[in-house]
Amino acid sequence: MEALEPSTGLGVLHLFCRAPSGADIDAVVEAEAVATKSGDQVVSAAMLGHKADLGFMVLGPDLWRLRRFQSAVQAAGLEVTTSYVSLTEVSEYAAGVPEEMKQARLYPVLPPEGKRAFCFYPMSKRRGPEANWYSLSFDDRKELMLGHGRVGRHFHGRVLQVVTGSTGLDDFEWGVTLFAVRPDDLKECVYQMRFDEASARYAEFGPFYTGIVADLPDVLARTLSAR
Repeated sequence: MEALEPSTGLGVLHLFCRAPSGADIDAVVEAEAVATKSGDQVVSAAMLGHKADLGFMVLGPDLWRLRRFQSAVQAAGLEVTTSYVSLTEVSEYAAGVPEEMKQARLYPVLPPEGKRAFCFYPMSKRRGPEANWYSLSFDDRKELMLGHGRVGRHFHGRVLQVVTGSTGLDDFEWGVTLFAVRPDDLKECVYQMRFDEASARYAEFGPFYTGIVADLPDVLARTLSAR
C-alpha cells in the first residue's frame, strides 16, 4: 500500500497497553522486530500505576507502518487503553536555530542512552476569556517561549524533552515525552517549568503516564511476572 508520510519529520504513535495473561509475548516481540527492520524506532517502557502495564513510543515516516505495529500488538493480545498520535516538528518559535538542532527535533534517535525514567503527557495552550494564547502577537508568544526554553536548559544532560505536534491529529495540541536520568529529574523539570508565564498562565495539561524504559523482552518479563 502506498505510504502516507508527512512532508518533513516522522509520525509518532504512543500506545499504552494492558498485558493480559493470555497475550502472545513472542508475537509482540516479532511486531517490534518487523517495525525496526522497516526502519522505525520502537521505545518500550514498563508503566507504573493503574493506567497501563506497558507503553510504546513508535516513530517512523509512514503512518501505515505505525498502524501495522498497532494492529500486530493488538492481534498478539495486548489491550490498548490509551493512545496518542502526533508528528515530530520544529516549532515556529525555533525557526532560527541551527540546522543540526532542527534535524534532531525532526528525526530524533530514541531512547537516549542513560535516561531510563520515562514520562508522557499531552498539553495545549489556553483559549480562555482571560488568557488566550492565540490572541497574543507572534512576538509576544515567541518571547514567552524563549523564557520557557531557558528554564528547560537548566536540565540539559538530565532530561531530554521530545515535543511533538498534534493539532488536528489528537485531543491536545502537543505531546510531550520526557526521558530522564532519575525519576525525580522528571518531577523537578515539570515543576520548575510550570512557574514561567508560558505555562503558569497559558498551559493546560492532560494525564501523565510514567514508566521505566527498557528492552522489550525485559519490559514484558517484568510486566507479566507481576501478575
